[in-house]
Amino acid sequence: MDFISEWFWFFLLIPLAAVCGWVIGRRGGERHSDNQVSKLSTTYFRGLNYLLNEQPDKAIELFLHVAELDKDTFETQVALGHLFRRRGEVDRAIRLHQGLVQRNDLSDPQKVQALLALGEDYMRSGLLDRAETVFTDLAKLDARAPQALRHLIGIYQSERDWQKAIEMATRYEAETGEAMGKLVAQFECELAERLRSAGDIDGASAAVARAYAADSTSVRAGMLEGRIEFDAGRFAGAVRAYERAARHDPDFLPEILPSLLVSYEQVGDPTGGRAFLTEMCEHYRGIAPVLALTRLVEASDGVHAARDYLARQLKERPSVRGEAALIDLSIADRTDPVATLHDLKHVTEQLLVRNPSYRCNRCGFGARSHHWQCPSCKEWGSVKPLLNYAVV
Repeated sequence: MDFISEWFWFFLLIPLAAVCGWVIGRRGGERHSDNQVSKLSTTYFRGLNYLLNEQPDKAIELFLHVAELDKDTFETQVALGHLFRRRGEVDRAIRLHQGLVQRNDLSDPQKVQALLALGEDYMRSGLLDRAETVFTDLAKLDARAPQALRHLIGIYQSERDWQKAIEMATRYEAETGEAMGKLVAQFECELAERLRSAGDIDGASAAVARAYAADSTSVRAGMLEGRIEFDAGRFAGAVRAYERAARHDPDFLPEILPSLLVSYEQVGDPTGGRAFLTEMCEHYRGIAPVLALTRLVEASDGVHAARDYLARQLKERPSVRGEAALIDLSIADRTDPVATLHDLKHVTEQLLVRNPSYRCNRCGFGARSHHWQCPSCKEWGSVKPLLNYAVV
């Protein structure tokens, strides 16, 4: 058992040890048998000693023994069931928690706690239908049990029942005040994808609209709307949707650009395209918008203008893909080879400066200079020179 696992069990068992200690004290007050109290006290302190000596397996067995001596105490039995589940003995946890649920002497909060534990047992064992039944009953029994709704959301996600997942997420937000719009938007987009694949374009569009209502900045909804408009030949609508999605999150620009460029071409709006891509160059530091702009410059102003534009841009944002495009344009433009080599040399030098020469083989930390101890993960001797320094 590694260090992390040992401390995990230590912190897991400390609360159970405290419960067991309380049980011993209570039993010591109720019972007249000094021998029994002495036996329990000895077991309890032996268990703590095992924990302190990093022998969690032996401690677990002792605490299980102590807990089983007090089968009427609710807290002890719940702790014991959780311990069974964490040890992988889910069947034992289910039987124990089922017994708790069937007890008539539980308070309402205890009933909720027992049902939650039983539902989690079922989820751990893969019995999602039973878990769904338990959590649904719990949600009806006590509206103050949002954890049941959380579990139901997880179940419906795994079952890809997006409509029910949406219902549970909406209810969870209403009962807790926690914003669930972004999650609901993802579920609506999953539903839209399914409807679009089935040929129900109107249904897919309605789901996209609901996704926007749940999360007005949903990039996925914008990309889906753009695809629906593109496939229908409504290229002006596709441009609006794709541009809105890219503005919400420029990191998705490379995914959007191919269809967006075709849409610009179909609507005959190269000026609008150049304006938007120039705007994106200010917000996205990758090479994608520059290469797209290069294509538009080539189409309107010719190969020479496109080559000059790209060469200037690569000085600010060097890129291997940009170098390849510059070579192609230089060949097409029949540019002086010396000038081309000069431009390529400058870009390559910029790439080498930015690229790390050393990397930690434990955590991946990159550095320009060598460190015997990794500044990130603190491992000794793990930072080594890279085999080559070229950016790919």
